[in-house]
Amino acid sequence: MTSVSATELTTVADNLAVFHHGQHVVRHENLQPNTAYTEHGIDFRTLPRPEGQLLSVIATVNDVHFGETECGRIDDNPLGPILSSLPGEQPYPITMNAGAIAEIKRLNPNAVLVKGDLTEGGTDEQFAAFREHYEGAFADKLFVARGNHDAYRGQNEFTGDQWIQLPGVAIALIDTTIPLETTGRINPPQFEWLNDQLSASTTPVIIMGHHQQWTEGKRSDTYFGLHPDSSEALDALAVRHACVLAYTAGHTHRHRVRRMPRSGIPTIEIGCVKDFPGSWAEYRVYEGGVMQVVHRISSPDALTWSERCRHLYEDFGTDYESYALGTLEDRCLILPLR
Repeated sequence: MTSVSATELTTVADNLAVFHHGQHVVRHENLQPNTAYTEHGIDFRTLPRPEGQLLSVIATVNDVHFGETECGRIDDNPLGPILSSLPGEQPYPITMNAGAIAEIKRLNPNAVLVKGDLTEGGTDEQFAAFREHYEGAFADKLFVARGNHDAYRGQNEFTGDQWIQLPGVAIALIDTTIPLETTGRINPPQFEWLNDQLSASTTPVIIMGHHQQWTEGKRSDTYFGLHPDSSEALDALAVRHACVLAYTAGHTHRHRVRRMPRSGIPTIEIGCVKDFPGSWAEYRVYEGGVMQVVHRISSPDALTWSERCRHLYEDFGTDYESYALGTLEDRCLILPLR
């Protein structure tokens, strides 16, 4: 395992900054919004707080992968590093999800959304483990969309689209999965349903799904995320409906923010729960906008595992550490009203 050489600023909100140095965590709380600070040799500015009252709080996770036993494996390729839980340790998806669930429960959000890849292979046992942990913790606050790992054999668990109305915001949770495939799409009837919902909405809306949006480059029917046709239709929908603030997804196991080409609104990717850096996202909904705050799962066992995973895919020449963590601006940002 490679040691961490520097302190990282992992989270910034309007009132909070969190630093990690390996398994050592320092939280600076009760900070002032939109204010410059220097801590641990790092200069940063807290996020501005959107105007008005705090109306609701949402938590999201994605790529939780119950049942996975080998982290970093790509199909049958022997390159790695390929990591597994050590003898005597509980399975790492249990460790990471238990850590995320405990932190989210302390937040006591209005809703918890899971954006796909609930399981490694969509077995009955893996779905049962997901339900035990998440339904057991959050009951009717829980809303779930499936991912490609949940439908490789044509399974029909957690299918369909959901409109989730919360104080001050609505979430359109879209099923982007194509059964038997890795790639994603949104079908015309789904767009018709979504257009009707957006037309009637009296609050801002965040659209969420498993697959990340295509925004540029060569068009391909095999694009790893949301098919270019669906991606362009999603952008066109956002042009027509100013209530749409952003699209946010998982699937890529990274933190990244891009802009939709026509509407200009953010299209966001949130990193996975199961390995480095081990993330979940909080959305603070104010009258004047929404704040996204990504948190690194910080239980001791979770940090022990996620620190091992900093250099996944190194044999392929991938800098997973930078890829997965992204920039602070990719993780913590304001979604203004349009």
